[in-house]
Amino acid sequence: MEIDNAQNQQQEEEDPFLGLIEYARSVLWPGEEEEGRDESGQDPNNTGSKSRGPGWGWIASRILKTCIAYSSGVTVAILLSDLAQKGREVFLTGCYLRTAREGCGSPRLLPTEYLVILLDEDHDAILLDFYSDSFSSISLDAFNNGVSYSFNARIESIGLLETQGEFDSIQRRQITLVDNDGVKMKFLLWGEQVLIANLFSIGSTLALDRPYIALETSDECCLEYGTATQLYLVPFIQQEEQVCVPLTQNRYQGSRLLSAVDPSQVPIVSQVTLPCDSQGSIDFSNYPFRPFIINLCDKMTGLSLYGVVIDIFHKENTPGVYSLKIEDTTGVITVKIHFADSWSLGRLGPGHVVYISGLTCSMTKQNRLEVLWSEKDAGASFVNLSCLPALLNSSCLHRSSCLSDLSNGASYMFLCRVWLDQIDSCFVNTRFAHALCGHFVNERPTGVFECSFCHIQCSAELVRTFHLKVTLADESTKVLAWCTGQTAIELLQISPNEFYELPEEEQIMYPSSLEGERFLVALVNCKRGHYESSDGITQETQAISWEITRALKWE
Repeated sequence: MEIDNAQNQQQEEEDPFLGLIEYARSVLWPGEEEEGRDESGQDPNNTGSKSRGPGWGWIASRILKTCIAYSSGVTVAILLSDLAQKGREVFLTGCYLRTAREGCGSPRLLPTEYLVILLDEDHDAILLDFYSDSFSSISLDAFNNGVSYSFNARIESIGLLETQGEFDSIQRRQITLVDNDGVKMKFLLWGEQVLIANLFSIGSTLALDRPYIALETSDECCLEYGTATQLYLVPFIQQEEQVCVPLTQNRYQGSRLLSAVDPSQVPIVSQVTLPCDSQGSIDFSNYPFRPFIINLCDKMTGLSLYGVVIDIFHKENTPGVYSLKIEDTTGVITVKIHFADSWSLGRLGPGHVVYISGLTCSMTKQNRLEVLWSEKDAGASFVNLSCLPALLNSSCLHRSSCLSDLSNGASYMFLCRVWLDQIDSCFVNTRFAHALCGHFVNERPTGVFECSFCHIQCSAELVRTFHLKVTLADESTKVLAWCTGQTAIELLQISPNEFYELPEEEQIMYPSSLEGERFLVALVNCKRGHYESSDGITQETQAISWEITRALKWE
């Protein structure tokens, strides 16, 4: 599919979400892209470096997670405050869940005395300087007299789980550590402490503050996890590969990753170092820029994509597997998405703006690029921005438009202040929809209901919903649009069940009471690409180009 570059550049420039990501980076991590370059913007040594700030995908995911948590709306201050907290991770092990006896009764995490704090090698390495004691300096007499020690050492080996005691009732695990002087020391874990070893890996750096020092044999000491001990872990990345990107990239056309086969094809401006596993797969979860479809290639993992849905496919007899065609400013790609059981993303349709993280790329036997997303993978998330509850109440997430702007296609999504017009021609109907995906269902001659989107029988998962077609107006023009689900409820200000119970003549007259009601609405072009709806929507609605994905009453 050919992409109009000028139009797409305009879309990017006017996208508040993308602008918010760049603004957050510039405020919280200023100047990181300039570091290591000379006055001409070149990296004189071409040695490569790791981005000091978090990856583009991390910032995007964190912003969206906050938006989901604050469904009533967010501000720039709230988002920056959340982002400024750096992603410090805490590993908890040996924890138990308890259901509260009062309040909401939701499970709660009981406190644990075994805590491992994860450190980042780039940001937190300076902290290791404070744990500078050597194993050779240990004096058991001094320890017994109140002297405390702090060490940092590399994990050389992790022993197997052992059992001791009269009835093999005590578990033990031995970790062998090597300090900077090459001196080895045993670190023993007992009982429930052995679970901590699941967080360790050979080659990682472990800092121990105030460990308990015991005498294992008559002349050999060992370290143990005491009541005052604190552990800090710097994970070891087995292998890294330098992926060269121009840090002064054209953000509208992608980063133009250099080929690993012939890196001389593109002038090197600077380099970013990304982790690579033993199979040669490169992890892009900390990639500092937004990945584009044009850049996708074999053996890329941890990818994030931001774009608009232009088609959705689901073949019968393939439960939990769907194909999603997504477009960004550089091209179109089909993503195969896998669910653990069944569809779990709520209602999704063409024109909806989405953010997906945790993608992987690989080549098929037919030498075609395949992009996969699995709900079960670590770091996998899928957010439909067009249907975010916080969207309309968060001015930082949208820019107001006029209905006349819809014709120029200058944005993925439009937020407009409108009123309901020509209410006499309003079409309102109630239908059954599949509760999991929000799409309409069809009733078979046998009386069984089948979801026209998931292609499964769903008689036990039905909800009554609206099918609404309405004319929106503002000072510039009028637009015919359609909607369903919660959005239609917001516009009609009545539930589908309540509307269905009304006498037929009252159903006919009901829309007239809404003439001139004002709303802030989110509109998407549901006719992007060549999507042919199969979800039971009438041909009359299929001819409508605009879907209302969110609506908020506006006084």
